[in-house]
Amino acid sequence: MDVDVFVAAHRDEWTRLEGLLRRSRRSLTGAEADELVTLYQRAATHLSQLQSAAPDPALIGRLTALVARARSAVVGSRRSTWRDALGFFTTGFPAACYRTRHWWVPTALLFTALVAGLGWWIADSPDVQARIAAPEDLREMTRPGGSYETYYSSSPAAAFSAQVWTNNAQVAGLSLAFGALLGLPVVWLLLQNAVNVALGVGLMASADRLDVFLGLILPHGLLELTAVFVAAGVGLRLGWTVIDPGPRTRLTALAQEGRAALGMAIGLAVVLLISGVIEGFVTPSGLPTWARVAIGVAAELAFLAYVFILGRRAVAAGETGDVAEADRPAEAPVAA
Repeated sequence: MDVDVFVAAHRDEWTRLEGLLRRSRRSLTGAEADELVTLYQRAATHLSQLQSAAPDPALIGRLTALVARARSAVVGSRRSTWRDALGFFTTGFPAACYRTRHWWVPTALLFTALVAGLGWWIADSPDVQARIAAPEDLREMTRPGGSYETYYSSSPAAAFSAQVWTNNAQVAGLSLAFGALLGLPVVWLLLQNAVNVALGVGLMASADRLDVFLGLILPHGLLELTAVFVAAGVGLRLGWTVIDPGPRTRLTALAQEGRAALGMAIGLAVVLLISGVIEGFVTPSGLPTWARVAIGVAAELAFLAYVFILGRRAVAAGETGDVAEADRPAEAPVAA
């Protein structure tokens, strides 16, 4: 593309659009309002063409600002309402989770298999245990009333819940944020978490106290790890989008998936808040083990039903988890 020729051919349209935007909407005649809409659509198409064929930072910056102003004038400003929040949690978030199930469900299965394999290896290998810590330290961690048991009651429940929620939200946020780096940091975060869980499984199993460990981790861990798996799956999907954007331009594909990922970060923060409350108030409580585990299983089943029932219905209705169509930037179609 010859940028100079392109600019010369469309400069008058952009200038006319700028002139219309300087006037108040009420002062425009009906014909001028129609012209404003037409010029806005053309400018959006011009911007898309420049971004894909002849990137010029200065020109693209100017045209981006012009298209944004025109879009605001055409569409008008819109305030978020409680209805938007309700729509997000009843359709947008479950739809986004359902759409990415092919990424996070296999991630969960592989993670579980890795934890089981590493845990068995640690439990069955005294040499491995000796490399982890001294025998007296291992006994202190795994004995009745040891550090593995007292960890969940080491702080007041409210403070502990807040700390757990912050840590887990950070892990989920990093998984989402680093997904664009081809997903490699996401794999590293998953491996770190798998090793940490496997250490507890293996060491407590070696002390014949695996049932105690599972009774402590399952009440909150089911929902907590599922949220981490969803975040990791979305991050991996985002990384794959960089490699294969499909029929969309890479920039458009990343924008669409990135907006959906940002929304999922908000939704997963709520899910992790619930698991943090369970970890702070239920896990260290005096309830019988079966009751604590039952609460965790109920929370997990509720989330899965939320995703696979509400989410499937929302996707069937055309929901993608992206922001509302009126809030998306204008995009020109591309060839498949």
